Amino acid sequence: MTTTKTALRVALIAGVSFLTMAGAASAQTASPADAEARIAALEAQLSALSSQIADLKAATAASLKDVRATQSATTVSIAGGKPTIASGDGAFSATFHGVMQLDVAQYYQDKGLPAVIGNARDLNSGTNFRRGRLGVDGKAFKVFDYGILLDFGGAGTDGATVLQELYLQYNYAPFKVKVGAFAPNVGLEDAASTNGALFPERPSAAEAARGLAGADRRISLQAQTVGERWILSGAVTGAKAGDAQTFDEQLGYVLRFAGTPLKGEDWLIHAGVNASGVITPAQTTALTGAYGVTLQDRPELRVDGQQLVSTGSVDATGAQHYGLELAAQKKNLLIQGEYFDYKIERRNAAAGVSDPKFTGWYIEGGLVLTGETRKYNTGTFAFDAPTIAKPFDLKKGQWGAWELAARYSVLDLNHHENAVLAADRVRGGEQTISTVGVNWFPNSVTKFSLDYLDVSIDRKDPAGGLVGLSQDYQAVNFRSQFAF
Repeated sequence: MTTTKTALRVALIAGVSFLTMAGAASAQTASPADAEARIAALEAQLSALSSQIADLKAATAASLKDVRATQSATTVSIAGGKPTIASGDGAFSATFHGVMQLDVAQYYQDKGLPAVIGNARDLNSGTNFRRGRLGVDGKAFKVFDYGILLDFGGAGTDGATVLQELYLQYNYAPFKVKVGAFAPNVGLEDAASTNGALFPERPSAAEAARGLAGADRRISLQAQTVGERWILSGAVTGAKAGDAQTFDEQLGYVLRFAGTPLKGEDWLIHAGVNASGVITPAQTTALTGAYGVTLQDRPELRVDGQQLVSTGSVDATGAQHYGLELAAQKKNLLIQGEYFDYKIERRNAAAGVSDPKFTGWYIEGGLVLTGETRKYNTGTFAFDAPTIAKPFDLKKGQWGAWELAARYSVLDLNHHENAVLAADRVRGGEQTISTVGVNWFPNSVTKFSLDYLDVSIDRKDPAGGLVGLSQDYQAVNFRSQFAF
């Protein structure tokens, strides 16, 4: 706009100059009276043009002032239920978040089960605020992202209120560097938002993998680059924010490479690999030292927080996991799975004692009955909740999105469980879970889910018997969720 107005000024001045020269030439051949009249007319035109130029300058200054005022103005919006405050130039923003996830569960198992060797098998039917989060994230100086998130949930199973996230990220497309406390990018299920997940909890195999060097609250330095159809990320990780102090904290790493090698108009294939490792386990005792590494998980429901399969603490020099990701999506149908290998390297192992190895895997799928497609997030290369085509509205006869889901997962934490040499055995147990569920998304901020879990635990006690630590049970869980 400024360039156009400058050109107009030049044209006006050139026109006045041309008219002046023409008038002067005519004045040489005309009578003195005619020449004076023409000169007077030209002076009047020049005066009018000068006034127009003055008006144009004033208008230009006012427009620039309006533009600058717009750029510096603060905007407030609630897009998708998320309150956001942003500067007019987009350099700064703050988006507020809140999450409520309330679980109500009933466990169906034998009555009067004892607590055997600290393994509380009589599971608690009841309620649990799985997540109760408040936080803010946004931008600063255009190139920085930040996030602050507190979690008040997990009552009775996950401890008191914790600092869930606190990070700063620098963006220089296509690279991002992130530092602070957060969950580094470990795998397909790990990268997906828990607000839109198929089930209330991640598969145990994925939880065991992320728990080595990743997981929530992990203090990390992560770098990643994202292409149109792929993501590559790596992180150096330490302890978790809020953990008890040790004599030396854990040092580890996390790696992931994933993408969509095949993709069509209404379908895609996802593939990826991931890995993590504990380079130096945390030293938990002084002098002689103890460097314990543990693989374990709750049975994919946390109303009762008991971990029914666990390797126990293995004195180690390090540990690793390697994972494979595969998923296929066709319109409203999604099928995905991951396979994991885990290894713990023993410290000062005696003769005949091997390094324990374990495996875990899962396959799960969802069918959105109302036809919507689950979103494939190209920022995380994982699947989020479906976009709701017709939010719940009784007057309009709209019912939101409905989805059927199923999962089968296995986590085997046994290593040489029948070995003659007791020091070589790890009787962590094998857990298999079959889950079916239905999810209802009334709109983009609310979700209700009903899930049925069939759980089987095969675990020998230290004496080699299966009776003490093994059990089969079923559970029903209903979750109410509000998240923005």
